Amino acid sequence: MVKLTIDGRDVEVAEHTTILEAALAAGIRIPTLCYLKNLNEIGSCRVCVVEVEGIDQLVAACNNYVLDGMVVHTNSPSVRIARKVNVEFLLSQHDSECTSCVRSGNCSLQTLSNDLGIAQLPFDKHLAGEHWNLSFPLIRNNDKCIKCMRCIQVCDKVQATGVWDITNRAGHTMVNTVGGKPIEETGCSLCGQCITHCPVGALRERDDTEQVFDALGDPERICLVQIAPAVRTAWGETFGLAPGQATVERLAAALRMVGFDYIFDTSFSADLTIMEEASELLERLKRAGESGEHPTFPMFTSCCPGWVRYVKDHYPELVDQLSTSKSPQQMFGAIAKTYYAQALGVDPSKIFSVSIMPCVAKKAEAALPSMTGADGAPDVDVALTVREVCRMVKACHIDVAKLDDEPLDQPLGTHTGAGVAFGSTGGVMDAALRSAYYFATGERCDADAFSDVRGMDGWKEATFTMGDKALKVAVVHGLANARNLLDALKSGEVGYDFVEVMACPGGCVGGGGQPIHDGMELAGERGEVLWGLDRSSNLRRSYENPAIQMCYADYLGAPLSERAEELLHTDQRAWTMPGEREECL
Repeated sequence: MVKLTIDGRDVEVAEHTTILEAALAAGIRIPTLCYLKNLNEIGSCRVCVVEVEGIDQLVAACNNYVLDGMVVHTNSPSVRIARKVNVEFLLSQHDSECTSCVRSGNCSLQTLSNDLGIAQLPFDKHLAGEHWNLSFPLIRNNDKCIKCMRCIQVCDKVQATGVWDITNRAGHTMVNTVGGKPIEETGCSLCGQCITHCPVGALRERDDTEQVFDALGDPERICLVQIAPAVRTAWGETFGLAPGQATVERLAAALRMVGFDYIFDTSFSADLTIMEEASELLERLKRAGESGEHPTFPMFTSCCPGWVRYVKDHYPELVDQLSTSKSPQQMFGAIAKTYYAQALGVDPSKIFSVSIMPCVAKKAEAALPSMTGADGAPDVDVALTVREVCRMVKACHIDVAKLDDEPLDQPLGTHTGAGVAFGSTGGVMDAALRSAYYFATGERCDADAFSDVRGMDGWKEATFTMGDKALKVAVVHGLANARNLLDALKSGEVGYDFVEVMACPGGCVGGGGQPIHDGMELAGERGEVLWGLDRSSNLRRSYENPAIQMCYADYLGAPLSERAEELLHTDQRAWTMPGEREECL
């Protein structure tokens, strides 16, 4: 243990504790901008500088360790002056038009500037003015970048994608794409983790809210919206609602006030995805057990578009092992413009289909040429992030705290606990095995029989008995973990029958489209909300969903039927990522 004094308080902490952590343990907050624990501890912003007696210069608290007998001053005159000047320098290269910034009111730089009493800037403005493709789902504004390097570290260390890099030197240093490529020519998975870890508004999703408002104002349009499972864990955070208050039914009430005609739950189509994906897995296993055709294993889940983009770019040789099942978002869109349009007795072209997703990659997925109906129209017209829909609710001046819960519309609003659990890491695997077990054996399993695939470990594996076969499965979340698993598969170190991959840490609950809380990782807490809803559900297996049963009986026929294949499955080679095109060369 090390004893030191911080702002007159005696503190005792373990060796190899940073000054920042020691101060926090003593209840003393030192402001930071670039710091992310265990990820970005480089002291580049110089906001966390402190004075240490006996040392002539100020030192960064985030990456300097405590020493026995050290005396630290976190708020001395020299510290306050240095901190203020450092922030003023940052602001001299920052677009400070806060009134038109999506992070206004939720910006660490804005908060720090206010705390330091910065009312005017003593330095001339110098902005980068870099061009960006504003049609791409992820938008970068270098005029707002403070060069904290967080996006680079998250993209490299957590997501193993390597999109961002430093360009130029000294005072001309900038963050840009690797090699200065246009963003659409990089291997960006659109996971959005760079957005949620940016302390300012330099990174954001493309805003599609006006397109939705236009559709809502068109009397000829029937506007329906689907709400993804993970949305219910986070949407209320923006409005200060506790998890128990921020129900999907309360969000449905708000969306009706916004103007949507029908509100549904994507958990319904998560159940539908399981029906198809579990059947597809069993069909592969059956073919593997017969002479002749021998499918390659493992089969990978395909419901996460960030993961699909990643494997297509970085491991294109494995693309054919992806499930052909569409994601729940896309299955819902296809069903809405066929089965549900038929039930309403309307022309599908009149339906405007919106999704609310915890994800940025869903915007790109909805626009894929392979995700269209027979008339060429997209199955999902617009995919919104949780942040976007919260902005829409605010724009309509709706006080969500005063709303009562309202039921979702039927029949596409009915779901099981398995469908809800989709939003957390391990949820897809758990749900798929519950149904696959029944399809393979005819027996109803314990809904918690496959709980070994749950939890926040980055790479989980388990073996389960499925009829006469021992099924070996794995679950990974975060693309760096996916890379490690794929490399181990290719080298022959491991072997599996079925693998679930979620691009974002924790799964969709930690998605790049969720509300941002700087410096906080909430995926674990949000995931527990979903598992709790699963445990309390009366229906916990996807095949038990009466709305799913009716959909198959009245329209689809059976899993993997001709109509199901046409509407609910896709060709994963129908579009390409840059890495795939390079492989072809």
